[in-house]
Amino acid sequence: MAACVWILEEAALEIELLAYGTNIEGEWDAVFVPMKRCHEVLHAMGAPRNPTNLSAGTRTYRDQSMQDKITSVQKILARKTA
Repeated sequence: MAACVWILEEAALEIELLAYGTNIEGEWDAVFVPMKRCHEVLHAMGAPRNPTNLSAGTRTYRDQSMQDKITSVQKILARKTA
């Protein structure tokens, strides 16, 4: 896992570590090329199998970052508690 984080950081991708996965933000090729590299490095380190579950989404009608999504939910939560 740490090796992949280093690879993703080296690729200058926006990442968010979670308990059961990692959010990665970036352009299609900018994300998938380092993901392939993660698998290559893990195999080279001796891991015989590297399962990866991907959920990918693209949007053309507006820009929205991971942080924008988090902020939007936080604003809604704040209204309920205020």
